[in-house]
Amino acid sequence: MQQMALDDPDAIPDDALLVLYANGDGQASRLLTARLAPRVLSQAQRMLGDRAEAEDVAQEAMLRLWRIAPDWRRGEAKVSTWLYRVTANLCTDRLRRRRGGAGLDDLPEPEDPSAPVEETLQAQARLDALQRALNQLPDRQRQAVVLRHLEGLGNPEIAEILEISTEAVESLTARGKRALSRLLAARREELGYHDD
Repeated sequence: MQQMALDDPDAIPDDALLVLYANGDGQASRLLTARLAPRVLSQAQRMLGDRAEAEDVAQEAMLRLWRIAPDWRRGEAKVSTWLYRVTANLCTDRLRRRRGGAGLDDLPEPEDPSAPVEETLQAQARLDALQRALNQLPDRQRQAVVLRHLEGLGNPEIAEILEISTEAVESLTARGKRALSRLLAARREELGYHDD
């Protein structure tokens, strides 16, 4: 097994790291995991509203990436796009199964001990309200809003992930934002948002 020489690991594209991993380079898998796993976990947590479930999804998505590594065809798709799509599909599957079962068990975000208690509580209330509102959106709208506004992806990449047109992404995102605004409007003052 040959190990790669890394002068600037950030300059190595994801697909090149995946090919290196497929050829037995353990350092490539560590770099790719460090680069992609936090984004996958964040996407899954926003989609599911549950940290433990999100960790399971992120782990499964990364395992699927490692399994397809030997067959990866460079240039056909971005590794991150493929991984976002797999994560979205895994989350959708869990949400469908969840609908027949018990309600959400919202876990609080970790608190920042340096922030004043009032700010921490306000921030937590906002995050909880956003997560509850996101959970009320239809799956596709939630995916589009999470990928666009929380993960910061562009519409063309989201279209590829969700396997829909860019126009459909724009429509889903706009409808999702309008729905979130309606769901959160009555709580503006309670959440500390004031019109100045």
